[in-house]
Amino acid sequence: MNAACTELAAERRPWNLHEFLPAAFIVVWSTGYLASKVAIAHAGPFTVLVLRFGIAALAFAALAAIARPAWPPARTLAHSAVVGLLSLALQFGALYTGMAHGASAGIAALVIGAMPIGVSLLATLTGEALTRRQWAGFALGFAGVVLVVADRIDPNALTPAAFGALLVALVGISAGTVYQKRHATDVDLRIGLGVQHAAATLALLPFAVHEGFRHDGSAAFALSMGWLVAVNSLGGFGLLFVLIRRGAATSVAALFYLVPAATAAMSWLVLGESLTAFKFAGFALAAGGVFLATRK
Repeated sequence: MNAACTELAAERRPWNLHEFLPAAFIVVWSTGYLASKVAIAHAGPFTVLVLRFGIAALAFAALAAIARPAWPPARTLAHSAVVGLLSLALQFGALYTGMAHGASAGIAALVIGAMPIGVSLLATLTGEALTRRQWAGFALGFAGVVLVVADRIDPNALTPAAFGALLVALVGISAGTVYQKRHATDVDLRIGLGVQHAAATLALLPFAVHEGFRHDGSAAFALSMGWLVAVNSLGGFGLLFVLIRRGAATSVAALFYLVPAATAAMSWLVLGESLTAFKFAGFALAAGGVFLATRK
Protein backbone atom coordinates (compact mmCIF):
# COMPACT_ATOMS: atom_id res chain seq x y z
CA MET A 1 0.00 0.00 0.00
CA ASN A 2 2.72 2.44 0.99
CA ALA A 3 4.75 1.56 -2.11
CA ALA A 4 1.76 2.17 -4.33
CA CYS A 5 1.14 5.54 -2.71
CA THR A 6 4.79 6.47 -3.17
CA GLU A 7 4.67 5.59 -6.87
CA LEU A 8 1.44 7.56 -7.31
CA ALA A 9 2.94 10.59 -5.57
CA ALA A 10 6.01 10.36 -7.80
CA GLU A 11 3.81 10.29 -10.90
CA ARG A 12 1.95 13.39 -9.70
CA ARG A 13 5.10 15.24 -8.71
CA PRO A 14 4.94 18.81 -10.09
CA TRP A 15 7.36 19.82 -12.79
CA ASN A 16 10.66 21.20 -11.61
CA LEU A 17 11.09 24.80 -12.74
CA HIS A 18 14.80 24.18 -13.32
CA GLU A 19 13.93 21.76 -16.13
CA PHE A 20 12.68 24.70 -18.19
CA LEU A 21 15.76 26.87 -17.71
CA PRO A 22 17.60 25.63 -20.86
CA ALA A 23 14.57 26.31 -23.08
CA ALA A 24 14.05 29.72 -21.50
CA PHE A 25 17.72 30.56 -22.03
CA ILE A 26 17.62 29.61 -25.72
CA VAL A 27 14.54 31.75 -26.36
CA VAL A 28 15.80 34.76 -24.39
CA TRP A 29 19.32 34.62 -25.86
CA SER A 30 17.98 34.32 -29.41
CA THR A 31 15.94 37.51 -29.12
CA GLY A 32 19.15 39.43 -28.52
CA TYR A 33 20.24 39.02 -32.15
CA LEU A 34 17.04 40.65 -33.40
CA ALA A 35 17.20 43.46 -30.83
CA SER A 36 20.88 44.08 -31.59
CA LYS A 37 20.14 44.27 -35.30
CA VAL A 38 17.61 47.04 -34.63
CA ALA A 39 19.80 48.91 -32.12
CA ILE A 40 22.91 48.93 -34.33
CA ALA A 41 20.85 50.36 -37.18
CA HIS A 42 20.26 53.44 -35.03
CA ALA A 43 23.56 53.76 -33.11
CA GLY A 44 27.25 52.94 -33.14
CA PRO A 45 27.96 49.33 -32.11
CA PHE A 46 30.21 50.22 -29.17
CA THR A 47 27.74 52.86 -28.06
CA VAL A 48 25.09 50.14 -27.92
CA LEU A 49 27.37 47.82 -25.95
CA VAL A 50 28.49 50.44 -23.42
CA LEU A 51 24.94 51.62 -22.79
CA ARG A 52 23.66 48.06 -22.52
CA PHE A 53 26.37 46.81 -20.19
CA GLY A 54 26.53 50.04 -18.18
CA ILE A 55 22.80 50.19 -17.47
CA ALA A 56 22.72 46.48 -16.68
CA ALA A 57 25.63 46.93 -14.23
CA LEU A 58 23.67 49.64 -12.41
CA ALA A 59 20.57 47.43 -12.33
CA PHE A 60 22.49 44.49 -10.84
CA ALA A 61 24.09 46.86 -8.31
CA ALA A 62 20.65 48.11 -7.28
CA LEU A 63 19.37 44.54 -6.87
CA ALA A 64 22.41 43.67 -4.76
CA ALA A 65 21.91 46.79 -2.62
CA ILE A 66 18.31 45.79 -1.95
CA ALA A 67 19.06 42.13 -1.15
CA ARG A 68 22.34 42.85 0.70
CA PRO A 69 24.04 39.50 0.04
CA ALA A 70 27.35 38.67 1.70
CA TRP A 71 30.14 40.58 -0.02
CA PRO A 72 32.73 38.19 -1.52
CA PRO A 73 36.51 38.57 -1.18
CA ALA A 74 38.49 40.62 -3.68
CA ARG A 75 39.81 37.50 -5.40
CA THR A 76 36.27 36.37 -6.23
CA LEU A 77 35.40 39.79 -7.61
CA ALA A 78 38.53 39.68 -9.77
CA HIS A 79 37.43 36.35 -11.24
CA SER A 80 34.05 37.84 -12.14
CA ALA A 81 35.78 40.80 -13.77
CA VAL A 82 37.84 38.42 -15.93
CA VAL A 83 34.64 36.70 -17.07
CA GLY A 84 33.19 40.08 -17.98
CA LEU A 85 36.26 40.96 -20.04
CA LEU A 86 36.17 37.62 -21.88
CA SER A 87 32.48 36.75 -22.30
CA LEU A 88 31.10 40.28 -22.67
CA ALA A 89 33.73 42.80 -23.75
CA LEU A 90 35.92 40.55 -25.90
CA GLN A 91 33.13 38.47 -27.41
CA PHE A 92 30.67 41.23 -28.30
CA GLY A 93 33.31 43.85 -29.06
CA ALA A 94 35.10 41.55 -31.51
CA LEU A 95 31.82 40.26 -32.95
CA TYR A 96 30.57 43.75 -33.76
CA THR A 97 34.00 44.70 -35.11
CA GLY A 98 33.96 41.72 -37.46
CA MET A 99 30.53 42.67 -38.77
CA ALA A 100 31.67 46.27 -39.17
CA HIS A 101 34.54 44.97 -41.36
CA GLY A 102 32.10 43.22 -43.68
CA ALA A 103 31.32 39.85 -42.09
CA SER A 104 27.74 38.83 -42.83
CA ALA A 105 25.37 37.75 -40.10
CA GLY A 106 25.53 34.20 -41.50
CA ILE A 107 29.31 34.02 -41.27
CA ALA A 108 29.23 35.48 -37.77
CA ALA A 109 26.61 32.95 -36.66
CA LEU A 110 28.64 30.12 -38.16
CA VAL A 111 31.89 31.09 -36.43
CA ILE A 112 30.24 31.75 -33.05
CA GLY A 113 28.25 28.54 -33.61
CA ALA A 114 31.51 26.65 -33.12
CA MET A 115 31.55 27.85 -29.52
CA PRO A 116 30.53 24.45 -28.03
CA ILE A 117 33.52 22.85 -29.76
CA GLY A 118 35.82 25.60 -28.48
CA VAL A 119 34.50 25.14 -24.95
CA SER A 120 34.95 21.38 -25.21
CA LEU A 121 38.57 21.69 -26.33
CA LEU A 122 39.35 24.10 -23.49
CA ALA A 123 37.45 21.95 -20.98
CA THR A 124 39.47 18.86 -21.89
CA LEU A 125 42.67 20.84 -21.29
CA THR A 126 41.42 21.70 -17.80
CA GLY A 127 40.50 18.15 -16.87
CA GLU A 128 36.86 17.66 -17.96
CA ALA A 129 36.51 14.24 -19.60
CA LEU A 130 34.28 13.94 -22.68
CA THR A 131 32.88 10.76 -24.22
CA ARG A 132 32.76 9.83 -27.90
CA ARG A 133 29.01 10.30 -27.76
CA GLN A 134 29.47 13.90 -26.64
CA TRP A 135 31.98 14.61 -29.40
CA ALA A 136 29.55 13.12 -31.91
CA GLY A 137 26.87 15.41 -30.51
CA PHE A 138 29.09 18.45 -30.95
CA ALA A 139 29.84 17.52 -34.56
CA LEU A 140 26.17 16.90 -35.31
CA GLY A 141 25.13 20.16 -33.68
CA PHE A 142 27.64 22.17 -35.69
CA ALA A 143 26.39 20.53 -38.89
CA GLY A 144 22.93 21.71 -37.92
CA VAL A 145 24.18 25.27 -37.46
CA VAL A 146 25.75 25.16 -40.94
CA LEU A 147 22.44 24.17 -42.50
CA VAL A 148 20.48 26.81 -40.59
CA VAL A 149 22.74 29.71 -41.66
CA ALA A 150 23.78 28.36 -45.09
CA ASP A 151 21.60 30.78 -47.06
CA ARG A 152 23.14 33.76 -45.24
CA ILE A 153 26.79 32.86 -45.79
CA ASP A 154 28.70 35.01 -48.28
CA PRO A 155 32.40 34.05 -48.30
CA ASN A 156 33.18 36.90 -50.70
CA ALA A 157 32.20 39.43 -48.04
CA LEU A 158 34.65 38.02 -45.50
CA THR A 159 37.93 39.93 -45.19
CA PRO A 160 40.93 38.69 -43.17
CA ALA A 161 40.29 41.42 -40.59
CA ALA A 162 36.65 40.39 -40.22
CA PHE A 163 37.49 36.70 -39.91
CA GLY A 164 40.20 37.44 -37.35
CA ALA A 165 37.77 39.50 -35.27
CA LEU A 166 35.19 36.70 -35.33
CA LEU A 167 37.81 34.20 -34.18
CA VAL A 168 38.67 36.53 -31.29
CA ALA A 169 34.97 36.64 -30.39
CA LEU A 170 34.85 32.84 -30.46
CA VAL A 171 37.88 32.60 -28.16
CA GLY A 172 36.32 35.18 -25.84
CA ILE A 173 33.03 33.39 -25.25
CA SER A 174 34.65 29.94 -25.13
CA ALA A 175 37.33 30.93 -22.64
CA GLY A 176 34.88 33.02 -20.63
CA THR A 177 32.46 30.10 -20.24
CA VAL A 178 35.15 27.69 -19.07
CA TYR A 179 36.73 30.29 -16.78
CA GLN A 180 33.39 31.10 -15.19
CA LYS A 181 32.67 27.44 -14.48
CA ARG A 182 36.11 27.00 -12.93
CA HIS A 183 36.44 30.20 -10.92
CA ALA A 184 33.39 32.47 -10.89
CA THR A 185 30.23 30.61 -9.91
CA ASP A 186 30.70 30.69 -6.13
CA VAL A 187 29.40 34.24 -5.85
CA ASP A 188 26.01 35.87 -5.51
CA LEU A 189 24.44 36.18 -8.96
CA ARG A 190 23.69 39.92 -8.61
CA ILE A 191 27.20 40.77 -7.46
CA GLY A 192 28.89 38.51 -10.00
CA LEU A 193 26.92 39.79 -12.98
CA GLY A 194 27.20 43.36 -11.77
CA VAL A 195 31.00 43.09 -11.72
CA GLN A 196 31.02 41.34 -15.12
CA HIS A 197 28.99 44.10 -16.77
CA ALA A 198 30.94 46.87 -15.05
CA ALA A 199 34.26 45.42 -16.23
CA ALA A 200 32.94 45.10 -19.80
CA THR A 201 31.64 48.68 -19.72
CA LEU A 202 35.00 50.10 -18.67
CA ALA A 203 36.86 48.02 -21.27
CA LEU A 204 34.63 49.17 -24.15
CA LEU A 205 34.17 52.78 -23.03
CA PRO A 206 37.12 54.19 -25.03
CA PHE A 207 35.67 52.72 -28.25
CA ALA A 208 32.27 54.28 -27.55
CA VAL A 209 33.95 57.63 -26.87
CA HIS A 210 35.75 57.30 -30.21
CA GLU A 211 32.34 56.83 -31.85
CA GLY A 212 31.11 59.95 -30.09
CA PHE A 213 28.30 57.93 -28.47
CA ARG A 214 26.50 58.11 -31.80
CA HIS A 215 22.76 57.34 -31.76
CA ASP A 216 19.66 58.91 -33.28
CA GLY A 217 17.52 58.91 -30.13
CA SER A 218 14.60 57.28 -31.99
CA ALA A 219 11.86 55.21 -30.39
CA ALA A 220 13.23 52.11 -32.14
CA PHE A 221 16.64 52.70 -30.57
CA ALA A 222 15.14 53.21 -27.09
CA LEU A 223 12.91 50.14 -27.29
CA SER A 224 15.68 47.88 -28.61
CA MET A 225 18.06 49.10 -25.92
CA GLY A 226 15.43 48.50 -23.26
CA TRP A 227 15.01 44.95 -24.51
CA LEU A 228 18.76 44.31 -24.63
CA VAL A 229 19.19 45.49 -21.05
CA ALA A 230 16.08 44.04 -19.38
CA VAL A 231 15.66 40.79 -21.29
CA ASN A 232 19.11 39.88 -22.63
CA SER A 233 21.52 41.22 -20.02
CA LEU A 234 19.43 40.83 -16.87
CA GLY A 235 17.48 37.79 -18.04
CA GLY A 236 19.80 36.10 -20.52
CA PHE A 237 23.04 36.41 -18.58
CA GLY A 238 21.16 35.60 -15.37
CA LEU A 239 19.96 32.31 -16.88
CA LEU A 240 23.43 31.58 -18.28
CA PHE A 241 24.97 32.18 -14.85
CA VAL A 242 22.55 29.72 -13.22
CA LEU A 243 23.04 27.09 -15.93
CA ILE A 244 26.83 27.27 -15.71
CA ARG A 245 26.65 27.00 -11.93
CA ARG A 246 24.38 23.93 -12.12
CA GLY A 247 25.98 21.99 -15.01
CA ALA A 248 29.17 21.21 -16.86
CA ALA A 249 30.54 23.94 -19.12
CA THR A 250 30.33 21.68 -22.16
CA SER A 251 26.67 20.83 -21.54
CA VAL A 252 25.74 24.49 -21.23
CA ALA A 253 27.77 25.36 -24.33
CA ALA A 254 25.89 22.73 -26.37
CA LEU A 255 22.69 24.76 -25.93
CA PHE A 256 24.20 27.44 -28.17
CA TYR A 257 23.72 25.09 -31.13
CA LEU A 258 19.98 25.75 -30.85
CA VAL A 259 20.32 29.55 -30.78
CA PRO A 260 20.68 30.02 -34.59
CA ALA A 261 17.66 27.77 -35.14
CA ALA A 262 15.57 29.67 -32.61
CA THR A 263 16.71 32.98 -34.11
CA ALA A 264 15.72 31.81 -37.59
CA ALA A 265 12.27 30.85 -36.32
CA MET A 266 11.85 34.24 -34.64
CA SER A 267 13.02 36.01 -37.80
CA TRP A 268 10.33 34.12 -39.69
CA LEU A 269 7.66 35.19 -37.19
CA VAL A 270 8.79 38.79 -36.70
CA LEU A 271 10.59 39.77 -39.91
CA GLY A 272 8.92 37.44 -42.40
CA GLU A 273 12.17 35.72 -43.41
CA SER A 274 11.79 32.36 -45.17
CA LEU A 275 12.14 28.95 -43.56
CA THR A 276 13.67 26.50 -46.04
CA ALA A 277 13.97 22.73 -45.98
CA PHE A 278 17.68 23.15 -45.15
CA LYS A 279 16.74 25.17 -42.06
CA PHE A 280 14.31 22.51 -40.86
CA ALA A 281 16.97 19.86 -41.41
CA GLY A 282 19.38 22.07 -39.45
CA PHE A 283 16.86 22.33 -36.61
CA ALA A 284 16.70 18.54 -36.39
CA LEU A 285 20.48 18.05 -36.53
CA ALA A 286 21.11 20.75 -33.92
CA ALA A 287 18.52 19.27 -31.58
CA GLY A 288 19.97 15.80 -32.04
CA GLY A 289 23.46 17.11 -31.37
CA VAL A 290 22.39 18.83 -28.15
CA PHE A 291 20.63 15.64 -27.03
CA LEU A 292 23.74 13.53 -27.58
CA ALA A 293 26.07 16.07 -25.97
CA THR A 294 23.99 16.72 -22.86
CA ARG A 295 22.05 13.56 -22.00
CA LYS A 296 23.21 11.70 -18.93
